[in-house]
Amino acid sequence: MERAELIEVVRHSGCAVERAGRIFLTDPKWSESDRAHVARVQSAVEASGAGLGGERGWLGIPTGGTRGGLRFARHDENTLSAAVRGFVDFFGLERINAVDVLPPYHVSGFMSRVRCAATGGRHVTMEWRRLEAGERPDLDAGAGPWVISLVPTQLQRLLSSVDATAWLRRFEVVFVGGGPSWPSLTDQAAAAQIRVALTYGMTETAAMVAAISPTDFLAGERTGATVMPHARIELGPDATVIVEGTSVFRGYFPDFETARRFQTDDVGQWDDRGRLRILGRKDAVIITGGKKVQPLEVEAALQATGQFVDVAVLGMPDPTWGEAVVACYPRGETTGPNLSVVERGVESTLAPHKRPKRYVAISDWPRNAQGKLSRPELARRIAQIEAGASGT
Repeated sequence: MERAELIEVVRHSGCAVERAGRIFLTDPKWSESDRAHVARVQSAVEASGAGLGGERGWLGIPTGGTRGGLRFARHDENTLSAAVRGFVDFFGLERINAVDVLPPYHVSGFMSRVRCAATGGRHVTMEWRRLEAGERPDLDAGAGPWVISLVPTQLQRLLSSVDATAWLRRFEVVFVGGGPSWPSLTDQAAAAQIRVALTYGMTETAAMVAAISPTDFLAGERTGATVMPHARIELGPDATVIVEGTSVFRGYFPDFETARRFQTDDVGQWDDRGRLRILGRKDAVIITGGKKVQPLEVEAALQATGQFVDVAVLGMPDPTWGEAVVACYPRGETTGPNLSVVERGVESTLAPHKRPKRYVAISDWPRNAQGKLSRPELARRIAQIEAGASGT
């Protein structure tokens, strides 16, 4: 993809802000403090006077980063084209037609647009609320195969509808990422013969760099992702995932140091077939009574009980255990989970130290349009609720 063509895609996203020869993708719903931070970044870029030659990266794609805090990852036509080539080769799709329910300022929604433009395919935007309510875009068979990207909770809600499930079967690939999928969800999708691809990637790598193909998924694969052709992945001494390759970003604005490889905070391991398994995040590990607990494992076990629409597990300060494993879930209008059923369900799947000590219902569940949870915000709300309950 040439630069002029990519710039056209960026401008048509409706969320591009141009300044000092750079373009930043922005969320119109950002808070005042976020917008002020963006203005400071843009001013610093402008003041630096750094040119666009070499591996500078002129396009800023927003990310929370693996370490939190709003940042802009520097990409350009070379990094994004490399990601498209790897995508096309891995999935065997010459022309990509996509229904897109994710926002254009997020890497998944933006890369959907880029892939379609680069391969001459059709791109259909659709508001998630309309899709969930029963509106289904027509998939023109004459255009070729279609794909869609969803986060796990979106897939879960669509699978609850017979009509939506039948519609999903028409896609060549249903990409699922943005958070871990739990066994009951993936089993339900496989039973419905949905051609799911479980994906792993991030803004800094121009979206996915490893995936479980639909063929492997329907054959029963759930944890071992194959590295895509445009990426190289290794594990550091502490088992953190390190990504190299032509789609890796150039660095963060306003700095102009060029990134050659990206060390994430994700912890992984290789299985006996050389496939990548993501175990969780290094900075999310709970240390309770001197033993380590990965929240993703506990969340999957809780989801498997069938009692939760959504659930998150955190480590909260505890005078006895150091940290206590605490599960929280959205407070709804209907009856919450049956905790007796939950506790019986996890007895056979989780060691005693991994089982939640407490369950907390949370109002205004802080999950954004991309399915990302704000765990710091969850921890703050849990602390407030528990402080109120204790009268402190």
